[in-house]
Amino acid sequence: MFTRLLAAAMLVATPVLAQEAGPAPAPAPASAPKLVVAISVDQFSADLFAEYRQYFTGGLARLARGGVFPSGYQSHAATETCPGHSTILTGSRPSRTGIVANDWTDLKTARADKTVYCAEDETVAGSTSKIYTVSPVHLMVPTLGDRMKAANPASRVVSVAGKDRAAVMMGGRRTDQIWWWGGKGFVSYVGTPETPLVARANAAIAARIAQAQPALELPEFCKAKDQAIGAGSRTVGTGRFAREAGDSGAFRASPEFDGAILALAAAQFEEMKLGRGAATDLLIVGASATDYVGHSYGTQGTEMCLQLASLDRDLGKFFELLDTSGVDYQVVLTADHGGHDLPERNMLHAIPDAARAATGLSAKAMGQPVAAKLGLGDRQILWGGNFGDIYIDPALPAKQRQQVMVEAMAAYRAHPQVAAVFSGAEIMAAASPSGPPESWTLLQRVRASYYPGRSGDFYVALKPRVTPIPVPGGSVATHGSIWDYDRRVPILFWRKGMKPFEQPNGVETVDILPTLASVIGLPIDQREIDGRCLDLDPGPASTCR
Repeated sequence: MFTRLLAAAMLVATPVLAQEAGPAPAPAPASAPKLVVAISVDQFSADLFAEYRQYFTGGLARLARGGVFPSGYQSHAATETCPGHSTILTGSRPSRTGIVANDWTDLKTARADKTVYCAEDETVAGSTSKIYTVSPVHLMVPTLGDRMKAANPASRVVSVAGKDRAAVMMGGRRTDQIWWWGGKGFVSYVGTPETPLVARANAAIAARIAQAQPALELPEFCKAKDQAIGAGSRTVGTGRFAREAGDSGAFRASPEFDGAILALAAAQFEEMKLGRGAATDLLIVGASATDYVGHSYGTQGTEMCLQLASLDRDLGKFFELLDTSGVDYQVVLTADHGGHDLPERNMLHAIPDAARAATGLSAKAMGQPVAAKLGLGDRQILWGGNFGDIYIDPALPAKQRQQVMVEAMAAYRAHPQVAAVFSGAEIMAAASPSGPPESWTLLQRVRASYYPGRSGDFYVALKPRVTPIPVPGGSVATHGSIWDYDRRVPILFWRKGMKPFEQPNGVETVDILPTLASVIGLPIDQREIDGRCLDLDPGPASTCR
């Protein structure tokens, strides 16, 4: 998939890629790399990395021979796509980036839709949280690319992802090229014309989708995963990504999708000659298929096994293409969050307390008895989902709002599936967390996610292993919890000639920005960020300066 689409986009014959030769004996150069490649694999948990690491032979195997931090943390509570991506190249937690969730509630907005999507400009006439104009307006801090271009306008920043929120939150405001999947092809901001390169890529992808995809061959190491699991009306666990002609939805939730994303990123690298100019360039890749596979099928079936095997191969080809250019490049790969398998399979795999959230946990349902008790009739007083940020009707008088707060928090705390509830005042009274992220209290994790004016009036954390999808449908599994299976992600650094090492202790994704900034010699005011530089030299020297 990768080589076919790359060839089509570049209008050349399928390239003959060099075979990976393993770590080079020469030491990594002391000078700054000419290109930084930042890759986020959506929903690639530390658990998945550990489980499949022994089977990787391609790009992920290469990265596992570099600087390996297997216990990286998306340390905040709201472990969703938008907040997670906002931390990777800003050095800041959501409490600073302002990206508290994929979407939040704004009950004071004049529009009928009170939900605000993290990557929309809701001031555009007619915009809704579902049909919106993509914008970085809600990201409150600069990204690595923004800082690079401020320091040297000759630096070029390219962001390619499967999701708009991934491309925007990692790319920032000053990208030279930014593209994400729009459902039928790659698109960009309103008013951005489709370039000839992107047009060729989209045509090649459309032709690919128009063809049926036969079932993929199952590698030997995946065969133990081949077990059918019932989840509501669906059966998962045995899929091999057979796809009917024209099914773009199935294309998106398959290994083909990441092949297309990486192919467009590689084509941009070739056409723009990234890493071959006067300044260091930045190429950002948001590989989104792992998340769609995880939601659609869970994390422990043949589907995820095939997805990671394919991603490993495509990343290997991607790196081989970069190698043939001779460009000195620095790679970092991480994830926006982890993920939890569907409870029906967890219960069969020695986790009997796994469960789905009760249907009555939604904010609207939880608010109904509270409203009745306080004499508010059938008025809706709470907004939000079945966990996370919960909002109280701002039109209520202050005294009634406080009564609602007390009664609603008590009702949530009494629920058998709720682990903790914190008011906004409690959260803001807590100091911003520091120290090892694995040691943080639940309150500290929520504090790292809390941004006044966007976050809820109070925050609800479900108990461990409670999946917030009450009834499985299109999605059978998810993420977003406060627990480490959703917080822990790998952070992998690689550069030709670097000495390999592994640091098993916890670090944070907010540490990536200062680490890369130091590698390329970009000054960062530590007071502006939450992260710290990670030394990528395992010897007495240091890459932090």
